[in-house]
Amino acid sequence: MTHILVLGGEGKTGRPVTERLRARGHDVRIGSRSGPIPFDWRNAAGWPAVLSGIDAVYIAYQPDLAVPGSDDDIRKLSRLAAEAGVKRLVLLSGRGEDAAEVSEEAMKEAGIAWTVLRGSWFFQNFSEGLFAEPILAGELVLPSATVREPFVDTADIADMAVAALTEEGHAGQTYELTGPRLMTFSDAVAEFAAAGSRDVAYTPVTIEAYAEMLREAQMPEDVIWLVSYLFGSVLDGRNERLSDDIARVLGRPPRDFADFARDVAETGFWRT
Repeated sequence: MTHILVLGGEGKTGRPVTERLRARGHDVRIGSRSGPIPFDWRNAAGWPAVLSGIDAVYIAYQPDLAVPGSDDDIRKLSRLAAEAGVKRLVLLSGRGEDAAEVSEEAMKEAGIAWTVLRGSWFFQNFSEGLFAEPILAGELVLPSATVREPFVDTADIADMAVAALTEEGHAGQTYELTGPRLMTFSDAVAEFAAAGSRDVAYTPVTIEAYAEMLREAQMPEDVIWLVSYLFGSVLDGRNERLSDDIARVLGRPPRDFADFARDVAETGFWRT
């Protein structure tokens, strides 16, 4: 049995990582502000207690590694992990995010065995994230129309994380995690809606107009900045290519978006 800390253990990837680790018999400590040993990215004084007795750490940074100062947090956490005797670090990063790569390098400075998982946009953003409410309302407005993205399932990310945390052969590896095909956001919305036998309009707007929409909806400014950065800088075509890393590591193809959309429809999502 390995003692594993899952930072962001209540999030989109942290939940399935935790479930899989516990199913395999590992002892999991969830790093969150509500955890038995509280963890808060804004309070480094509490980090040593959370790291005590831990063998490996899964790091999902909130809100995103693109946020200024994230590299300082990752550097400090990694150094404290080394001092606590942690043997492995697995960092969830962003595919095509230059700012996230700075944090990747900060983690490596600690001298611990590391693995980087560069994730694409999640399938689950359509069912439980920022897009879910407008999709249910019948229209998704986004500042992206033609760029294709290799959307990936968080279940595949979780399986890759568990492999990196518990198996040999992943130290020093950077994996790019994609689904099996490229889709525009418009394609994804249409396919997701069709699985639920619904009509959902997709309306492209400028980044400036989208930021103003979020502001009118009283979204926090840091969220508005992050979304504007992701749509304005990362979604420029740099990620319009597939990776076979999931298939190579797990011995199976990544899950297809159509299967995800069908499964979500069967859960009763469209009746909420």
